[in-house]
Amino acid sequence: MKKIRQPIVTIAGHVDHGKTSILDYFRGSTVAAKEAGLITQKISFTCFPAENIKIRCANLLKKLNIDLVIPGFLFIDTPGHAAFTNLRKRGGSLADLAILVIDINEGIKPQTSEVIQILKANKVPFIVALNKIDNVSSWKKPKEKIPVKESLEKQSELVKSEFERKLYDIIGTLSLLKFEADLFWNIKDFTKQLALIPCSAKTGEGMEELIAMLAGLAQKFLQGKLELSDECKGTILEVRKDSKMTYIEAIIYDGKLKLNDNLIVASLENPIETKVRALFKALPLCKGFESAKEVEAASGLQLQLTNHDVLLGMPFVVCNNERKKEEIKKQLQKEISKKIRLDKEGIVIKTDSLGSLEALMYLLRQKNIEIIKASIGNITKQDIMSAYTNQKFNQLNSVILGFNVSLNEDEEKESSKLNVKIITGEVVYKIIENFEEWQKEKQRKIEREKLSELTLPFKIKLMKNCIFRQSKPAICGFQVLAGSLQSGKKLMNIKGEEIGRIKAVQSENKSVEKAEKGSEVAVSIPNVTIGRQIKEEEILYSNLTEEEFRKLKKNKNLLTQDEIKILQEIAKIKRKERLTWGV
Repeated sequence: MKKIRQPIVTIAGHVDHGKTSILDYFRGSTVAAKEAGLITQKISFTCFPAENIKIRCANLLKKLNIDLVIPGFLFIDTPGHAAFTNLRKRGGSLADLAILVIDINEGIKPQTSEVIQILKANKVPFIVALNKIDNVSSWKKPKEKIPVKESLEKQSELVKSEFERKLYDIIGTLSLLKFEADLFWNIKDFTKQLALIPCSAKTGEGMEELIAMLAGLAQKFLQGKLELSDECKGTILEVRKDSKMTYIEAIIYDGKLKLNDNLIVASLENPIETKVRALFKALPLCKGFESAKEVEAASGLQLQLTNHDVLLGMPFVVCNNERKKEEIKKQLQKEISKKIRLDKEGIVIKTDSLGSLEALMYLLRQKNIEIIKASIGNITKQDIMSAYTNQKFNQLNSVILGFNVSLNEDEEKESSKLNVKIITGEVVYKIIENFEEWQKEKQRKIEREKLSELTLPFKIKLMKNCIFRQSKPAICGFQVLAGSLQSGKKLMNIKGEEIGRIKAVQSENKSVEKAEKGSEVAVSIPNVTIGRQIKEEEILYSNLTEEEFRKLKKNKNLLTQDEIKILQEIAKIKRKERLTWGV
């Protein structure tokens, strides 16, 4: 029988729902408390050996009839402030299993739904940790160590009722996401239902059940998938550089990695060749690293490499055979090309890693959003020029979405000058939400510009003691009561009589094409005498033709509430002239 490796388990979920706290409980550490703002700042891994599982869960494993065969787990704790990143290995997701952490008191958030979509797309089996049960109102921690089911049964009827209400809210939402779920002790067939484990990383309730359920899931669903081969393969999680060396955090998920091995690392362009100069193996329970000559999968490790150009999230393969090198390069490049499929037109996206790039692309594809350029790293002038070029074809695509990336001051100025929209953030669903809002507003502006040839509705008032010239042309001060006063447009009074046409508008001694609501401006009107056609404090409106009125009425969705109200007032005035106008 071939040797089997540890399953790789991703801990994922919404920000601050307790992912790192759950790992802290198992490894006996306080990583979460040390993080800035108590949010995980980077992906990290934890080796959790079988002997620790047996120590923590001996009675429960026996009760559930689980004969532990796996050598332990390798946990990946993903950043809480970022979307769950679809970390890659050759041919699929890096994660064999996942724990989806949900704060039972907050329920399923948009980021949780995002995680579920990506787990589902990658066919990763998972269980749900219903964390923070101790925060259910009036929950009492049992004095002795008992199973979480018994702990729940000992609570008051009020607490049980509150727990059930929150539980069924989550079960209902999971049902909408096409998952049939129930508390793990009610499930008879784990292939048909999603297991929910109530727990508290703070009190320890349900934590043994969580790890035991994970062990049972691993041994039931991963038979034959954990056997080690002779080829070493891995994924890069973190990259840190100085002037002489590149420092890497990585996971190997198959084979053995040795000191001085030659690596081929995937890239968005050509695969990179590099060599392992130093090798450090992660110690169990996050107790640091130790120098090693070889490391066996599945393991977290630190490397020093000779090539500085490797990227986050990229898969790599050990290749010490020159004859196989080109074949492996082609395979790696084919996989990357298959994942990063681009369109003939669309938006530009940038992320910090391959996994993030794939996750963002997947969620954009779900919304039928096309992508013309996708790459890893901070936003550059070349990216801005690519987005700027889109303006010729579709202004709605003149945008760059950036996940966990930045842009410097020069790039910011360039994007502003070229009118390229840049939306960045650390939560994918929020970036997409902001993008969709921007597109709607941009579309509205584009459509409104089509109305610029028409006279838009406005309402103005001739201010008292603001007559600068009575005639030839009349120049006086007006206050814009509503709408947008436009130069060159005709005016009418409240009787529907045409008064004249605006020749020019000045604000603070400067000529302007239009003036918005609340503005006080000087207006010149030829062929009008103040005191005859217009009097002080008189109200005037834009004089619309019937054709203009009908076009504006047809496009009411592009008008402000103020403009719609003025349009109604103008219609009322025109109806007095026996015209069939109405809004």
